[in-house]
Amino acid sequence: MSQQSASEVPASAPDLAEEFLDRTTPLDRVRGVLHRHPAISPGIVLVLAVIVFGGLNDRFLEPSNLSLVTQQVAVVGTLALAQTLIILTAGIDLSVGAVMVLASMVIAQTTVNNGLPPLAGLGLGLAVGLAAGAANGFLVTRLKLPPFIVTLGSLNVFLALTLLYSGGATVRGRDMPSQLTLTGETFALGGVNISLGVVMMSVLYVAVALILHGTAWGRHVYAVGDDPEAARLAGIRVSRVLTSVYLASGAILAVAAWIQIGRSNAASPNIGVDLNLDSITAVVIGGTSLFGGRGAVWGTLLGALIVGVFRNGLSLAGLDVLWQTFAVGVLIIAAVSVDQWIRKARK
Repeated sequence: MSQQSASEVPASAPDLAEEFLDRTTPLDRVRGVLHRHPAISPGIVLVLAVIVFGGLNDRFLEPSNLSLVTQQVAVVGTLALAQTLIILTAGIDLSVGAVMVLASMVIAQTTVNNGLPPLAGLGLGLAVGLAAGAANGFLVTRLKLPPFIVTLGSLNVFLALTLLYSGGATVRGRDMPSQLTLTGETFALGGVNISLGVVMMSVLYVAVALILHGTAWGRHVYAVGDDPEAARLAGIRVSRVLTSVYLASGAILAVAAWIQIGRSNAASPNIGVDLNLDSITAVVIGGTSLFGGRGAVWGTLLGALIVGVFRNGLSLAGLDVLWQTFAVGVLIIAAVSVDQWIRKARK
């Protein structure tokens, strides 16, 4: 009897894997694909946005307008890249715009008012970015303060330091050495004018993507964002990884400051401060989870393009800037809702 039972069990017992697959709906499969490839959904949104705005206004697809969109994305995209590193660790940085503005003022004023060589000014801008990242990282890792609170406070600190240092004065591009406004120079590519700032942003994305997916440090960043306690038990020095992420973010923000100077042909304490919302929007729309551990920088680039396309398309449609901001807010809510839905995918 026991032999018969033993022989019948494998034949009569249901195959659990097949039963699971039978219960999986097409929607569940779609969710699983989006969970494994977070850049797919922003890619679809970008294509649809271009089609819709191109249909609403013939000027949208003109080379001159596409040139404007790409150049605007250079600054937001670079800020969003720095933001991506922080959000991958389940943090958030509300001070990215303020750090960029402070670094840009240091770069401009030390070269114009203090007579330093352009390379030295850029070096000081990099030092400002690294110092800001180190300060935020110290407060998060050593004092165990929430990143949201830390960067909300440092946002105001950096804004105040910028105004104190600059005296509220703008440094014009015509007064700067040409090396500082170099990132605003353009060249034609397929009828579209591409600035050197766009090229610098693209190089940064390639470099960060290779580092995140091809080095132990990159794997540690994802591990810390997914589960810091599990990462610690696996031998990863969580505090060191978080500190390095904030430092890397600060260095990227210094590059963003240089790109911003070329983009606006000026360094102003009032330019770019309000780009925090756009940078977070680009990251979230790009498929990076606000809960950390999942996302890709290419999704962030698509998200930055989506933000640029929406703002430009709505502007061509004649909508007020307030409604453009309203649309960006709706995009954030929709993106977070989709992220919550995707996170429920069975792994």
